[in-house]
Amino acid sequence: MALSRLRLTDFRSYADLDLAPGPGFVVLTGENGAGKTNVLEAISLLAAGRGLRQASLSEMARAQGPGGFAVAARLDPAEGASIDIGTGTLATAPERRQVRINGATATATGLGEWLSVLWLTPAMDRLFVEGASGRRRFLDRLVLAREPAHATHAARYEAAARARNRLLGEEGGADAAWLAALEAGMAEHGAAVSLARARTVAALADRLAGQTEGPFARAGVSLAGWSPAAADAERALAAELRTGRGRDAAAGRALAGPHRTDLAVTHLGKDQPAERCSTGEQKALLLGIVLAHADLVAEDRGRRPILLLDEIAAHLDPLRRAALFDRLAAAGGQAWLTGTEPALFGDLAGAAWFHVEEGRVRPG
Repeated sequence: MALSRLRLTDFRSYADLDLAPGPGFVVLTGENGAGKTNVLEAISLLAAGRGLRQASLSEMARAQGPGGFAVAARLDPAEGASIDIGTGTLATAPERRQVRINGATATATGLGEWLSVLWLTPAMDRLFVEGASGRRRFLDRLVLAREPAHATHAARYEAAARARNRLLGEEGGADAAWLAALEAGMAEHGAAVSLARARTVAALADRLAGQTEGPFARAGVSLAGWSPAAADAERALAAELRTGRGRDAAAGRALAGPHRTDLAVTHLGKDQPAERCSTGEQKALLLGIVLAHADLVAEDRGRRPILLLDEIAAHLDPLRRAALFDRLAAAGGQAWLTGTEPALFGDLAGAAWFHVEEGRVRPG
């Protein structure tokens, strides 16, 4: 699956942008702040989830525009007719996302049925040394690429958890029936989230373990922190929430559930946790995970995800840079790469080259 056309209207720095990329490498070059990452962010919104910056929708509308924005694209599958998809907001409802597929109203989860998107950005360079929330978001992006319905379960779990926190904090005690209903919702959707994560991590761990050593260090991946206490994940989580009400009321949040899970990553060659590896090794581990997962998604779903690799070449030594380009070329699929200098990308065969400057994009 590849984008054959991308159209942005009043998105970030772009009043109007119309691109016709090729099916393989798409290279965007330009100075820092020119708007390269804005293009990648727009593409990331064409799949389920909040996009690569995790920004609010109102932040994405062009500051000088009328309010609201639109991102539209044409997908060309290997077989079958093209598919037109789009998302955006209206000025009258800046935080309400709208989605259309072939002209019909749809959901963000519906987008995920057609398109998977994976990305790496400079902001993710400290993924292994910062808090667990970033690793959970990264893990959930991996899950979404395989199971688009994961977005719905995660959103409903989070909504029920917020409502339960408010209810537990009420003076005079919480309404028991309403509390039980919220916990039932948390248990249902939390179990689905946990099991989907476990499936993805198990499949990814198997694929990574079977790879040979190379420029990108082999990573071991596993789940850490909270996990369901029994085979019946839904019932187990419901019981933990019910018995932990007093504790959770004192803490102001639930202390059991998938929001307490972490992704543990190990450098298999060194038998060393990722957080104790060098910055370069951490980058290589992260890139190896994303490349392996792209192969896994292609195998599972019959089509490769689109890869968004922001400023990727500048952070790799020449050996790993060449290995990355060779591996992407061999795998096929569409990969969007950004960088400040064309020289960072060498001579990528068949690449579509674009130069970005002050919110404008031109071929070359």
